[in-house]
Amino acid sequence: MERAVGWFVFLAVLLLALGFAYYIYTAAEAKGWFLTKAPYFTFVDTASGLKVGDPVMLMGFDAGTITDIKPMPAYQFMYNVFVQFELKAPNYGYIWSEGSRAKVATADLLGKRVLEVTKGTGGYPTYTFFPGLTVNLTQLKNLPDAANYVLGEEIYDPTGTNLLAKPLQRLVDLPDLTGLGYTNVVALNTNTPQKKLTTVWNAKLGHYVDYDPKGYYLIADESPAVTEQIQRMVTEVEQALPNVLNLTNSLALVLSNSAALTSNLNVVARNAQPAVSNLARATQHLDQPGALGDWLIPTNLNWQLTGTLSNANLAVTAANTNLASVFDNLNRSLDNVANLTSNLNMQVAANSNMLTSISSTVTHADEFVQGLKRFWLLRHLFKSKTEPNPKPAPVAPIRSPKGAEQKRSQP
Repeated sequence: MERAVGWFVFLAVLLLALGFAYYIYTAAEAKGWFLTKAPYFTFVDTASGLKVGDPVMLMGFDAGTITDIKPMPAYQFMYNVFVQFELKAPNYGYIWSEGSRAKVATADLLGKRVLEVTKGTGGYPTYTFFPGLTVNLTQLKNLPDAANYVLGEEIYDPTGTNLLAKPLQRLVDLPDLTGLGYTNVVALNTNTPQKKLTTVWNAKLGHYVDYDPKGYYLIADESPAVTEQIQRMVTEVEQALPNVLNLTNSLALVLSNSAALTSNLNVVARNAQPAVSNLARATQHLDQPGALGDWLIPTNLNWQLTGTLSNANLAVTAANTNLASVFDNLNRSLDNVANLTSNLNMQVAANSNMLTSISSTVTHADEFVQGLKRFWLLRHLFKSKTEPNPKPAPVAPIRSPKGAEQKRSQP
């Protein structure tokens, strides 16, 4: 009986131990204890809202945890706080050398912040499982099973501007690297992948290096903590508060002026009420025919206007009649002138010697006048006032060259 009880207790303890071990295994598997983890780090201005053990988010999912937070040394003036975290498999496969960043954003209104990493957009994987080795250029083509080796660094031309070969490119597909200044290159052996991370990308060196427990550096995009934002908002409110008070005082003054204006308008409306009543009475009968004209033009003025317009009408009628008779007489005069000119034309056409006689008469008259100009008694009447002609200068007598020389030689 004692032996049976002992076996029962042993079996119960064994089952309890197996159950506890299974529970620990499932819990560890759920928390990712058996998954490969890749370390990363970044630098932030302040550790406010962050603590060790907080989850690291990737595209909205829990991708890892924060493992270490510590301040930088006092002589380090570029960075303030060192934050290290790790990403579980396969989440570190989304982190590449281009496009991946560490973002520190506000999580709630109590000052809590969350660390989030972004998916890469290009470049190279941050970690690989391929062991790396340095190969001399002379041995590059002679490696055993060379088809399973890939390049582990960037190859540039001698100027350092053009990229000739990229990492993860097969060595057998590489161009000739002689003359580019390279003696050794980094190669990765894809034929023997490891279960642990073996190499990490180094952006400064431009090639993969051996695994470093410190991890891969990600640039941080940090937003201010909620306390800083609240403090900034409070400062702005304090600065704007005097202006708000001045605005309220101005509003109170405007309201008091509006009240005084409404009271004055009430008095004005009360005084204008009789004028409005009279205007209503004056316009009450405007809908009747001639009401507005009777109001603007009195009866006596209407009679005077009617008489004036009648007289004006008679005057216009008389002027119209007189003008008609004047135009009739003018027409008759023009007809008489036309008859006269036509008769003169007929007389000239009938007597062709008339123009000759007139021409000879004019000629004889001109000769008569010219004779009067030469008659001694009437000559002075036709003299014109003309200036006397100037006397010409005396002309020197012409001498021979010999005579001119003798005259010059005389004293």
